[in-house]
Amino acid sequence: MSFGIKPLGERVVIKRVEAEEKTKSGIVLPGQAKEQPQMAEVVAVGPGTEEDKMELEVGDLVIFSKYAGTEVKYDGAEYTIMSQRDILAKVVR
Repeated sequence: MSFGIKPLGERVVIKRVEAEEKTKSGIVLPGQAKEQPQMAEVVAVGPGTEEDKMELEVGDLVIFSKYAGTEVKYDGAEYTIMSQRDILAKVVR
């Protein structure tokens, strides 16, 4: 898959997973009540550096720091570019 943003160094580009629209008990949440998820899919990775080897791959599901990264809009979609250091964990599926 070709993607138009190529991160440099040990940075990654992620796309947030959509927020839940219902609670577990079935209550539908209005837009402002939805909690922003801290889970995302990696859509592009940089080559890494000698000090920081790239540990992530495109398609990985990750959990990231709440205030990390820079949000950008590209081709009508919203992405976040951040350092690999701001990724807290990979979700094992």
